[in-house]
Amino acid sequence: MNNYRPFLIIALVLLVAAAGTALLLRSNQRGDSARGADLESSEPANKNLSADTVVTLEEFGDYQCPPCGELHPTLKKLKQEYGANLNFIFRNLPLTRIHQNALAAAQAAEAARIQNRFWEMHDLLYENQNLWKDDINPRSIFTKFAADLGLNTAQFIRDLDGKQIQMRIEADADAAAKQGIDGTPTILINGRQLRAEMTTPEGVRKGIEVMLSAKSSASP
Repeated sequence: MNNYRPFLIIALVLLVAAAGTALLLRSNQRGDSARGADLESSEPANKNLSADTVVTLEEFGDYQCPPCGELHPTLKKLKQEYGANLNFIFRNLPLTRIHQNALAAAQAAEAARIQNRFWEMHDLLYENQNLWKDDINPRSIFTKFAADLGLNTAQFIRDLDGKQIQMRIEADADAAAKQGIDGTPTILINGRQLRAEMTTPEGVRKGIEVMLSAKSSASP
């Protein structure tokens, strides 16, 4: 039996990889219409992963996009559950043609990053989306968020229109364009774009689990 064990392991890895490929086939038909759902009934994350088993999840998001706001609690929870096993990267893709305050929100998040409070501002923007999305002057609300986070508000206001922030947002937009991404939310897991119909709480979790299982199976 031991003579067949290497072949069984290889077969298992290939099976997992095939399942991951089917799940994560790239689709560029991503619009601003995906819907999220609650994660309470989802299976718990794999708690037996080694510390060096890491999957990278990238989100191209728009802070004013309703589906992005609906998916936010899922991504936040998954980040907490998987901890160091999940490298979560957020990339700005403000859809300014349909969301008048999206760019200002992205600038607010990046201004908070300069003072090491990016994720805190990121969460506030999504969790209070209805408060600012239609406001004529959302920057006053964002400055209040900055004050609540203990930021230097004078610096925050100066940084909003700074070159550093402009270049970062443009770099994210360029990365999206190179991959044919023009809608939000778009999720990539280890560089593989999740299909539009799989960009749901259950789909994102499944994609992470598939890639983590493949990496764990391939480890010596």
